[in-house]
Amino acid sequence: MKVQARGITHNVHVWGPEDGTPVLLIHGNCSSGAYWEPFVRALLAGGGSWRVVAPDLRGYGDTDPAPVDSTRGLRDLSDDVAAVLPLVFPADVKPIVAGHSMGGGVAMHLTVDHPTAVAGLLLEAPVSPYGFGGTRDLAGTPTTDDFAGTGGGGVNAEFIARLTAKDRTGDDPASPRNVMRGMYVADPEAFGDDEEAMLDSLLSTVVSTDNYPGDFETVASWPTIGPGTRGVLNAMSPKYFSVADDLVAVSPKPPVVWVHGTADAIVGDASLFDLAQLGKLGAVPGWPGEDACPPQPMVSQTRAVLERYAAAGGAFTEVELAGCGHSPHIERPADFLAALTSLARQAPSASERQLSV
Repeated sequence: MKVQARGITHNVHVWGPEDGTPVLLIHGNCSSGAYWEPFVRALLAGGGSWRVVAPDLRGYGDTDPAPVDSTRGLRDLSDDVAAVLPLVFPADVKPIVAGHSMGGGVAMHLTVDHPTAVAGLLLEAPVSPYGFGGTRDLAGTPTTDDFAGTGGGGVNAEFIARLTAKDRTGDDPASPRNVMRGMYVADPEAFGDDEEAMLDSLLSTVVSTDNYPGDFETVASWPTIGPGTRGVLNAMSPKYFSVADDLVAVSPKPPVVWVHGTADAIVGDASLFDLAQLGKLGAVPGWPGEDACPPQPMVSQTRAVLERYAAAGGAFTEVELAGCGHSPHIERPADFLAALTSLARQAPSASERQLSV
């Protein structure tokens, strides 16, 4: 379905009966709402009644490619989602909100800014609450003052060229198909018959300075690239995205379930998308060493923040899946469904949340 909000035409994928348990699914970077479809099939086939809504974020799928102001973190995207919610759910309905990867950051922003709109929060392989890259410890301390190595300048140029060309081949390691098969999942066969549809989802990404990957600046610190002010990769730089303290302080606190795989190549304590980790491996020359530029402990940061969330009166459950990559909902749909079902049981009803405000 198409809806109008914040001056943008949004494409929204909708499944299930209107009176089903409400679930909002927020996709990650270089994908779209359609990336949830294999899981939604399993969800609807598994019994129970679910009303599932998955918007295409701006610049992805069939939603307008409106610019992303990176200086707001991911709030351009979360504000879009907040504006779409009353158009796709009745006013008294508060959904379970699940966010994958970058979508986890969008879901965190949504929870911080609209806590009474979220019945429960499911974070799937989420970007760290301290952003992507450029922080050195569990407290999210910036590695350098100029946030070097984060933002829109660190993307493989061949991948950008092939994404722009909507390349469907697998003849280069940087082709979108090979990146999807090699990085989005631990087992490239996990996509099965859905591979072409999932590649369509990836290729829907709008490549531009205002969308993906964004702009960048030259900075003094290694690797001499830093975040610009436009586009989604800059929006995840810790220069602009750091929601840890706000998430810990949010009230009321929805229950949180965090699902991640031990073989995640994108979001991990040794991420292959973190330039500091690539420097450590010798893939990016000139790395100044562990003391000056350690890889970001992404997973450990998320765990530390959620432990603080629990200590502040919230509740969270960690579901760690051995051998699973960046897309548990595709690789381990039964485990992901169990996590979602568990969260739905924990989440208070809409009326209970209204009474708690």
